[in-house]
Amino acid sequence: SGAVFPFRFELFAMIDDYLKVLSTKDVALPAGYHDVVREAGAVRAALAAHAIPLAACHCDPLCENFLDTGERMWIVDWEYSGMNDPLWDLGDLSVEGRFDAAQDEELMRAYFGGEARPAERGRVVIYKAMCDLLWTLWGLIQLANDNPADDFRAYADGRFARCKALMETAEFSRHLAAVRLG
Repeated sequence: SGAVFPFRFELFAMIDDYLKVLSTKDVALPAGYHDVVREAGAVRAALAAHAIPLAACHCDPLCENFLDTGERMWIVDWEYSGMNDPLWDLGDLSVEGRFDAAQDEELMRAYFGGEARPAERGRVVIYKAMCDLLWTLWGLIQLANDNPADDFRAYADGRFARCKALMETAEFSRHLAAVRLG
């Protein structure tokens, strides 16, 4: 669209910021969280080595943030929006919508107008893990702040387990290698 947002959504800076907030709270990180953040350093390096142009992104594509009137689709809750790698929104939407492999393929075909290149597909998969890594911390902040809306311990633990499980797969390693190659 050419839109430019004043905020820049910085995944790894947000993880660092959330960890600082949590260091002042009485809440435990999931076992192994810092180890996975260290492993994500390879993700950070691969993404930085082949950066793509930033675009105006929603950055929080929960299904609840899409309102369909039957005549028009509204996207709401823009508090995390900013300039970002647009493939973050695809990966996060896939996670939030619990897309299966066929739905991921359909999403990427629609977005790219055909088959996604390996590096593009890799970025989407990488962001599926990274959104869980980030939103784990968001959930823990909600827990620490006694937000009664949900069971945020279960939310955070579930997100972290899903992140870790994906990062441990051979598929993730293949996608990371594709991103490294550009």
